[in-house]
Amino acid sequence: MGHGIALTFARSGLPVCVTDPMADALATVPQRIGDSLRLLGASDAEISDALGLVTLSDTVEAAVSNATHVFEAAPEKLELKQAIFAQIEAAAPSGATLASNTSVIQITQIMAGLKTRPRALGTHWWNPPHMIPLVEVIKTEWTDPALAQGMIDLLATVGKTPVMVEKDVPGFIGNRLQHALWREAISLVENGICTAQAVDDVVKASFGRRLAVLGPLENADLVGIELTRDIHRQVLFDLERRQDPSPYLDALLKDNRTGMSAGAGFRDWEDADLDATKERIANHLGKLEKILPS
Repeated sequence: MGHGIALTFARSGLPVCVTDPMADALATVPQRIGDSLRLLGASDAEISDALGLVTLSDTVEAAVSNATHVFEAAPEKLELKQAIFAQIEAAAPSGATLASNTSVIQITQIMAGLKTRPRALGTHWWNPPHMIPLVEVIKTEWTDPALAQGMIDLLATVGKTPVMVEKDVPGFIGNRLQHALWREAISLVENGICTAQAVDDVVKASFGRRLAVLGPLENADLVGIELTRDIHRQVLFDLERRQDPSPYLDALLKDNRTGMSAGAGFRDWEDADLDATKERIANHLGKLEKILPS
């Protein structure tokens, strides 16, 4: 995530400093930025210009010492993120905005130990961050509203589609919607209604095709609120309502069906499927970037 966030700002002409505790990972940042820009169709000159705005730092303290905005993109571990922000708060300028990139951890939990909580918020970038337009900007109960709006404005200037999340809830907006879908998808397979491939084929060959240009509430308005209500009367009572992870996931894990990289998860996979899937996604997102407004 880090190199994609850095790429986004450098591509827009803003200087960026990147740090990583793993020296090998830090050293590969320029190469990864260059490779990602080539996938986006950037010229050698554009890549050179972007890389000229990226510097690498061995320490958090050095990386944030002159920052106006700090974006943390560490693994999804609460204690780790809390420790990093303690370092950042001590070293960053007092006026710097502090932002955590997390998929589901509540920002309130991450920032609770800071002394300057009004300048802290969440920015949930989606992977790959240089190709997915959305960034969710999450306020905590302490976040300065003007600072949050400033983050929205900054992200808009670098070509993102920022959305304000007014209340700090687990999963924010996007992952709550996504995993509501996943819960029902898993339930359909678990209850023998269809195969995992059938679920994926249905989504990709029907409403998934229009989601990029027609959101669910736009669609509800398009077909009409009365029809939406009538459909809900017939189907909502029968949807999965489980509050905990499905036992079906536990069964898959017990059988070492841990996912595509292991050769099996909900479906069976060949060795080449992982790289082919990643390439298919990158090509698809690259095409969307050219034909759809952000």
